[in-house]
Amino acid sequence: MFTGIVSDIGRIIAVDQQGDLRVRIATRYDVDGIDIGASIACEGVCLTVVALGREPQNWFDVQISAETVEKTNIGRSGWDVGREINLERALKLGDELGGHIVSGHVDGVAEIVSIRTEGDSKRFTFEAPVDLARFIAPKGSVALNGTSLTVNEVDGCRFGVNIIPHTQEVTTWGAAREGDLVNLEIDTLARYVARLKDFDA
Repeated sequence: MFTGIVSDIGRIIAVDQQGDLRVRIATRYDVDGIDIGASIACEGVCLTVVALGREPQNWFDVQISAETVEKTNIGRSGWDVGREINLERALKLGDELGGHIVSGHVDGVAEIVSIRTEGDSKRFTFEAPVDLARFIAPKGSVALNGTSLTVNEVDGCRFGVNIIPHTQEVTTWGAAREGDLVNLEIDTLARYVARLKDFDA
C-alpha cells in the first residue's frame, strides 16, 4: 500500500524487452535499505524490485508484465531512457498517512487536456476513460502518476485539480504538458461504494 506522497523522482537509465519488460531506474533512495522483492510505486504503478546496484549511482530494476504495459501509460507514451518518474516506497506500519490509501493498481490512463496558471498554482484538467469517470467526485481523491490529488470539479468525463508549487517541484508535475497521458487510480472507497450501489440496484 502507498499514500500518493511522492518521495523521489527517479530516472530511467535502461530498458530491456526480455519476455517481460525490464526497466532500470536511478534513485536517491539508499539501496541498502531496499530488499529484493520490495514494492515501489513507479509513476503510480506498484512494481517489484528484482535487482539492485550502486554503480555508477543507486539503481533498482523492475519487471513489468505485458498486461501492466497495456493498462498504463508505459505502453501508451513509452518509458524511454532519460524519462523521469515519480517514486514512492511502500507504506510501513506506523508511517504517517499523508495522502490517501493508494494500491498502486492503475485503473486506466487519463489525458491532460488543459493547464492554466491560477495564482502560484496550476489548474490541470484531465479527461478520464468513460468507464472510470463515474468514480471521480468533487472533493474526492485520485492518484495521478502516483500523486495523491484532490478533485476540484467534475464535468462528464473531465475533472480538474490544482497542483501547488511545492508539488510541482518535488514531483514530475512541473514538467507536465497538455496531451500527456497519466496513470489514473480511482479512490478505493469510491470503488467499493459504487460496487455496493450496484448490488442495491
